[in-house]
Amino acid sequence: MAAATSIQPRLFTTFLGDCRFLPSHSIHHLFRFNPGRGNVSMKMSRTFSGLTNLLFNRGSNEEFADSKRQRLKPGTISPTRPVPNHIPKPPYVKSRKPPGIASGPEIHNEKGIACMRASGRLAAQVLQHAGTLVKPGITTDEIDQAVHQMIIDNGAYPSPLGYGGFPKSVCTSVNECICHGIPDSRALQDGDIINIDVTVYLNGYHGDTSATFFVGEVSEEAISLVKVTKECLDKAISICAPGVEFKQIGKIIHDHADEHRYGVVQQFVGHGVGRVFHSAPVVLHYRNNDRGRMVLNQTFTIEPMLTLGSINPIMWDDDWTVVTEDGSLSAQFEHTILITKDGAEILTQC
Repeated sequence: MAAATSIQPRLFTTFLGDCRFLPSHSIHHLFRFNPGRGNVSMKMSRTFSGLTNLLFNRGSNEEFADSKRQRLKPGTISPTRPVPNHIPKPPYVKSRKPPGIASGPEIHNEKGIACMRASGRLAAQVLQHAGTLVKPGITTDEIDQAVHQMIIDNGAYPSPLGYGGFPKSVCTSVNECICHGIPDSRALQDGDIINIDVTVYLNGYHGDTSATFFVGEVSEEAISLVKVTKECLDKAISICAPGVEFKQIGKIIHDHADEHRYGVVQQFVGHGVGRVFHSAPVVLHYRNNDRGRMVLNQTFTIEPMLTLGSINPIMWDDDWTVVTEDGSLSAQFEHTILITKDGAEILTQC
């Protein structure tokens, strides 16, 4: 589950003119990253309420010029699913407040590594199961139900549930949704792509992973975007090792995306993960000058988000769902990795 930065691109639209849609006081959620200060902060006020309505009041039959795909619209969100009392919950659930951000990296001893492997393995298994459910006609809420049940059946807690007010147990981001899509009543349609982002909290440790899946027969442009996004993640993981600068992750991802003329979303980033859901380091997926270096036994996520068109995000009025400003497709893949003496171990693969 990605964190969000405070980097503020320009928004140019035919109906709003030239404006800043993410001013310094308006990114509402999760995190922002201040490159100058090297830290992360939480929760700012929202100032563009009603923008979603403006986007959607252009007619329910609006389609893109190159396809029959229509823009996403919010569906109905079902009640929050219960978690048995015997399952340990992350501290932020009980507080019902946005969690603080750990400034230090997640570096583990042998016991911690074993716990991270267990949580990562379960997250991978849940994601794999969720992927088998993807087909035309299933709703994202049904996927959430299955994910929720599998996680609690294994004695774990679905980390997104209650995190900063998030109402569901998994993020389901369809088509132009960059990240943090809330599962709802919308049925998947033939030709869609969907990113499913799973995080589990098991024995006091979070495992975080995501993948983008095809729904039925998809376009060649969608296939290519998803393929290249996965390649970006694989290439980034391949260079990770003790002492490697984190900025090398952004460079290799950005270089590969550029080769295929895809955009790299900059506002949402990878992060440290382990005993807390989000911590240092902030892992940028684009070219940058971060001076930080990887440390032995450290765990963090890499989760590039690529787009066919604009990289500028717009947040819906649900305060979570983030979509591309032009409605172009977006894809994402994510793994939690452990830095070892030989390189990097992927913790979230079956």
